[in-house]
Amino acid sequence: MSLINVTNLSFAYDGSYDNIFENVSFQIDTDWKLGFTGRNGRGKTTFLNLLLGNYEYSGNISANVSFEYFPFQVANKENNTIDVISEIFPDYLHWQLMRELSLLDVSEDILYRPFASLSSGEQTKVLLAALFLKENSFLLIDEPTNHLDMTARKLVSDYLDSKKGFILVSHDRAFLDNCVDHILSINKTNIEIQKGNFSGWWENKKRQDNFELAENEKLRRDINRLTDSARRTNSWSHEVEKTKKGTKNSGSKLDKGYVGHKAAKMMKRSKSIEKRQQTAIDEKSKLLKNLEDADSLKISQLVYHKDRLAELENLSIYYDEKMVSTDISFTIDQGDRIALMGKNGSGKSSIIKLICGEAINYTGTFRKGSQLKLSYVSQDTSHLQGNLTDYAASNLIDESLFKTILRKLGFSRVQFEKDMSAFSGGQKKKVLIARSLCEQAHLYIWDEPLNYIDVISRIQIEELLLEYQPTILFVEHDRMFSEAIATKIVNI
Repeated sequence: MSLINVTNLSFAYDGSYDNIFENVSFQIDTDWKLGFTGRNGRGKTTFLNLLLGNYEYSGNISANVSFEYFPFQVANKENNTIDVISEIFPDYLHWQLMRELSLLDVSEDILYRPFASLSSGEQTKVLLAALFLKENSFLLIDEPTNHLDMTARKLVSDYLDSKKGFILVSHDRAFLDNCVDHILSINKTNIEIQKGNFSGWWENKKRQDNFELAENEKLRRDINRLTDSARRTNSWSHEVEKTKKGTKNSGSKLDKGYVGHKAAKMMKRSKSIEKRQQTAIDEKSKLLKNLEDADSLKISQLVYHKDRLAELENLSIYYDEKMVSTDISFTIDQGDRIALMGKNGSGKSSIIKLICGEAINYTGTFRKGSQLKLSYVSQDTSHLQGNLTDYAASNLIDESLFKTILRKLGFSRVQFEKDMSAFSGGQKKKVLIARSLCEQAHLYIWDEPLNYIDVISRIQIEELLLEYQPTILFVEHDRMFSEAIATKIVNI
């Protein structure tokens, strides 16, 4: 066991006026299995790069271990997989590699196939196996789940649960709960570490947020009450001050000592109220700094003139005359929230493309309602570039609503000035989802919409779909999300 000490860490990118981190201090035990969470764009990957020494920063990071980052960059994917592993870790022992591959349910024969021929899930597993060959290193694992189906996620999560000494960036709640024992969270104003899994951290955060909201409301009422008291006291003091001058022709003698005593009491009371008021304001200023903007989202769905929107019957899909899926039958009716499930490569995306009108080779029956309006969110975000204003105009959506949704999903206003090509993976996915939410449609089709998207935004989207109950067909490997949303599950 050794410690990683972070002391007074501050960092900002060149040309930026805003610090990503400012005077951050904490300790990490290198035996921990640390889940790393925070909204998109907060600096999770940046922090991993700081540990790796890739950026200059102020403050201090001290550690008696070396760091290894996942995913590795594979320079030549046409090489055989075993050669790719040798480039990553030349001194590995073959029996150790076979042990790790066995734990990840990967067969030995893939070592002698070109790395490029492996599926995305197989590539992820191979690179994880290579990562854990490196002993005496603290491992930085950045979003390993994005190319894993639900079965593979459970397998990799169990694999990581058997290990220790890593930071894991993931937004999949079930995945994190299964394999971490501490949570490192990047909040609005600080970084915190808490023992336990993600669900425990989330419950504690909600309790803290609710306490601060209640305390904030109490202090707001106190400040208003004290302000009113101060106003009344000042008014009384003014009236007492006027009596010092006496009343003309009153024929009575003024007791100036009594009046002075009364004025002094008023002054003391005024000072006391002012002090209590300032104390309440100071206490109020300490609250809500890490309360996330998680306002509810809205959707405006069109109503189709028939209950049934689409129907697939005994459908088989082919690629280059090779059947990839067979005997698919299901219907899409208004109000359905359908989760398409199945292993990667089973044909889920092909079904989505077929419904969206792309040319797909198939046999069987496919019917779709006429004049059916669709809103589609694709897996791919590589086409996003340019500014958000032009993007809204080119997609014929309301710019104000579009940006309001992005704000609710955690975008800062400074992001609106940036080119979309500079956005993080999660921010790009939010652009696609925000566009879809702005579109009026009969059917929403989302293909792995949550890749790279932070947990808080996932929960917002979950709550939106449960509240407004749009008709939606989706592919998503986040088990908690799918189980919460789906009214119907179609296994491919």
